[in-house]
Amino acid sequence: MEQKELKVSAIKNGTVIDHIPAANLFKVITLLGLENIPNQMTFGTNLESHKFGQKSIIKVADRFFADEEINKIALVAPQAKLNIIKNYEVVEKKTVSIPAEVCDLVKCFNPKCVTNHQPIATRFDVVSKSPLALRCHYCEKVTSEQQMVIIK
Repeated sequence: MEQKELKVSAIKNGTVIDHIPAANLFKVITLLGLENIPNQMTFGTNLESHKFGQKSIIKVADRFFADEEINKIALVAPQAKLNIIKNYEVVEKKTVSIPAEVCDLVKCFNPKCVTNHQPIATRFDVVSKSPLALRCHYCEKVTSEQQMVIIK
C-alpha cells in the first residue's frame, strides 16, 4: 500500500511556534492575541512528537514576535520553540523562558485579592518555574500551574 503524507504548506516569511503541548494550543493563541490578527495563520494539534508524544504547532505569516510576547508563551508551553522564517528558510531559532515577573496575564487564585474586586492589573513574582508557581504582588498568595487562569 502506498503511503501518503499530508503536510502543512510552508510560509514565506513569519514565525512557526512548535512543541506546544496539545492541550494548550488555544491558550497560546489567546496569550498572543492571534485570534484578532488579519495575518494568515495555520495550526495543527494532536500531531505526533517523538519527544512529547503529542504536540501542537502554529504558523503565522508575516508576523514576528517581541521577546516579551515570546516569554508569555512559556507560561503554558515552556518547551516551545520558535522558528523565524524569511524567504522560506529558518533564519533564527528561539526558545521561550518564563519571565521573573508576570503582569496582567493571569488571574490571582485568591478570591479575596484586590485584583479580583478592583480594576487593578495583576502582578506576580515567579517563585518556581517547574512546577510553575506565581506569588501575587498584592495578597502574596501563590497560584499554582493547576490553578492558573489566563485573563489576557
